[in-house]
Formats: sequence, C-alpha cells, structure tokens
Amino acid sequence: MLYAHGGGYQVGVPEQAHDFFEDLLKRRDVAIIAPAYRLSLAGHPFPAGLDDCFDTVKYMKDNAEKLGIRDDKIMIAGHSGGGGMTAAVTHRVVDAGVVDVAFQMPIYPMLDHRMQTASAQIDGTAVWDRRTNALAWENYLGHLDGDVPEYASPALRTDLSGLPPTISWVGTVEPFKDETIAYINALEAAGVPTKFKLFEGGFHGFEILVPKADVSQEAIEFQGSAFAEFYDLYL
Repeated sequence: MLYAHGGGYQVGVPEQAHDFFEDLLKRRDVAIIAPAYRLSLAGHPFPAGLDDCFDTVKYMKDNAEKLGIRDDKIMIAGHSGGGGMTAAVTHRVVDAGVVDVAFQMPIYPMLDHRMQTASAQIDGTAVWDRRTNALAWENYLGHLDGDVPEYASPALRTDLSGLPPTISWVGTVEPFKDETIAYINALEAAGVPTKFKLFEGGFHGFEILVPKADVSQEAIEFQGSAFAEFYDLYL
C-alpha cells in the first residue's frame, strides 16, 4: 500500500498515521510505504508532492522483489489532503498504466479547489473549515493562476470509468462532505464498486482527536473492516 499522509498538501508527516497503520497490519498481511512527500509550505506546491507519490509507486513496482512486495497490484490510501492525493495518484497511475491499483481509500478527501459546495462553506469547526481550506488550496495551487489540471484537484475529472474499487467515509460537519459524496456518486455512476459511510456529527479528523468516542470507534472499525473486505476481494 502507498499511503499519503494528511495535512492539506502543505504540512504533515507519515508518522501521524501510525494508529491507522497498526490497525491495517493487524487485519491483513500488508506492507505500507508512506513517503514524506514535498509540501507546499516548504516551498513545494503542486505538482511536487504528487510527483513524489507517483515516483514512489514506480519505485515500489521496480523494486518489488527487494522490498518483498507484489509488483502486479498495489493499494493506495490517505486521509484528508492525503485522501485527495490518493485520488490524484490513483488517477495518474491508472492513466499511465504503471501498475494495477487493486483499490483506493481516499478518506474524507480534499478533492475540489473550487469550494462551491454547501459543506465547503462551513466555518468555525474544529481542525478544518472554509478559511483553512481556502488557505491550503492557495498554498498548493496559487501559482497556477487559475489554470488547474485535474491531477491538482481530482474533482475536476469527468471520466471516472476504469478507476479501481473505492472505500471512503466522511463526517456530516465537515467541509469535504459534499465533494466526497459527489466523488463516490460519480464513481458508482461509472460502474466502479464503492463502500462508503457518512458519520453523523463527525467533524474533520474526529476519529483522531476523540478516538474513544462511539462514533470514532465506529469510523475506525468501518475503514479497517472495509480494507479487509476489499483486500480479500480484489488482491
């Protein structure tokens, strides 16, 4: 599995997802490669981080024997900005025919720089809201002067046919709610198998901030069990 960490394309480290890694490792035999890709606040806007993740996929395939992993299929996953990166990398890997993506897991993904949905206007919520979202997109894409390609903002992609099975979930009090649902609906319309759940009252990253809450435990179990189900079905 390639894992892209969260942080709005601008901050973050792979180690922040340690609990997620631990959960998956307990459920199935999986090797997780989590690159410390370049970030916009360190002076590396799009496409630097995407290039790093894409190059990591190519490295995984080319060095599969040395790494002790398969060279024919991979999984791609990530949360938040890493969820958006998951979709972008998946789209690019599929388009380039680098390797078969068994399935992708863009969890509450940051997909749409246009911020035109109702949920994208949410203000004053914990961790992430309209203002932090707008700033992150500006840091990542501001240098493009509005000429934004679909790999930079995955919601721009209109043809979703041929994309791999997809697992996702999102909370209801979350700027990314509507764009996540729109992406899942578009995938389903294109005939892509999906597994999705909406968590009532969930704000951005709630399962990390309050992991012992019932809704957090439910979300953590959903993503872990969905991973195991798709692992058994598509690998």
